[in-house]
Amino acid sequence: MQEHANPISRRSLLKTTTAAGVSAFTFLQPHLVRGAGKEKLRAGIVGCGGRGTQAIVDTLTGNENVELVAMADLFPDHLDSSLAQLRDPRVLGRLAGITVERDGKPQQLSAEDLAASIQPRIKVTPESRFTGFDAYQKLVKSELDIVMLTTPPGYRPIHFEAAVEAGKHVFAEKPIATDAAGARRFIAAGRKAAEKKLTVMSGAQRHADTAYVETVRKIHDGAIGEPLALYSHYLSTPVFHVQARDPKWGDMEWQHRNWYSFVWICGDQIVEQHFHNIDFINWVMDAHPVSVTASGGAAWRPRAPLYGNIYDHMASDFVYPNGVRLSSHCRQYQRGAYDDVSDLIVGSKGRSAGNDLGPKGINSQVQEHIDFVDSILGRKPYINQASRIAESTLTCIMARESAYSGTTITWDQIMTSRQDLTPKEFGYEVKMDPPPLPVPGEYKFV
Repeated sequence: MQEHANPISRRSLLKTTTAAGVSAFTFLQPHLVRGAGKEKLRAGIVGCGGRGTQAIVDTLTGNENVELVAMADLFPDHLDSSLAQLRDPRVLGRLAGITVERDGKPQQLSAEDLAASIQPRIKVTPESRFTGFDAYQKLVKSELDIVMLTTPPGYRPIHFEAAVEAGKHVFAEKPIATDAAGARRFIAAGRKAAEKKLTVMSGAQRHADTAYVETVRKIHDGAIGEPLALYSHYLSTPVFHVQARDPKWGDMEWQHRNWYSFVWICGDQIVEQHFHNIDFINWVMDAHPVSVTASGGAAWRPRAPLYGNIYDHMASDFVYPNGVRLSSHCRQYQRGAYDDVSDLIVGSKGRSAGNDLGPKGINSQVQEHIDFVDSILGRKPYINQASRIAESTLTCIMARESAYSGTTITWDQIMTSRQDLTPKEFGYEVKMDPPPLPVPGEYKFV
């Protein structure tokens, strides 16, 4: 059984989120679902920023039978920019170099190959371009087989619910929520997706990376003995930051355009970015932690409205059910600081970096879309990663809340947390006063 096709871990406390009567280890063959047997699959995307634009390139590169027919974004300028990039060979040239499989061998695509392959399948018309706060609702009601969700993660539960309700197969970027309430909504929608035999693929691309898949398999088979200690680092520069606020922007529009600075829509670095490492360690351990004690703060981000209310560094001590601990460290400092994105699993018979016991495969962000479409068409095992990606997201949220509050947080506490960061109303001019930067001892976990 392929690791990336397993929606949840064997010892997971979320195992009850699989559809009633369906074993977590049963692969469903979606013979008669939307898209099966079609010559072409019709895809639409919600969220047209950089990640969304790249996801379009990845899915069209990996699947010659997929067409992009609809796009949705909160802002018309974002949608226009994305579509212009996809139609500009010069821009695609900067995305060239993707490794794919051709005639059974890895091959890097040139700019010319990329443009010739994907541009004829970009069939977005003026009528299938949707903008505004209800854009996602219009898109999921369109004649589509696939919906890709690549907005900031604060919206993932809402959009996922709508896509599943509309009977669409879903590619959902990680993470899937910024609070516990949102994660529970996503889990519930994931159950419905299983009942409908809808494929759910996450953007946790390590599960489609041959080197990681083979390394984890060998670790589970005892290649390095029993794991004794775990280490993960995501030491990087800021992902995204708007330098100035346009006076024409209302509060809500401003927070969306500068989304990586605000907890409700971003989740903080440990949720939005360091997720990859923590999700990977959960996979290695085949479990989630039972508790975490974390600390962090803002070292270089000034305490000013422009910089929002997230930390720029965080260190976490996770404890797994067997007592093994994960030392996790993430931070986003300005350019020029030391960078390190890595993992280390120390076992009783050896150690592994997580991807060093298997061969290198094709680009994993292309491979995950190939696996996604193969599941939809029944060519390979059914994939529903909703519970697994929700479990990893909750692990990250648990650590963030520990750092913010200055307390140890247990798995049971995060599973019953009442925190819901979703705004009560939406609109470009909606007044939003973000909470201040969390101060341990003053900030209260709920």
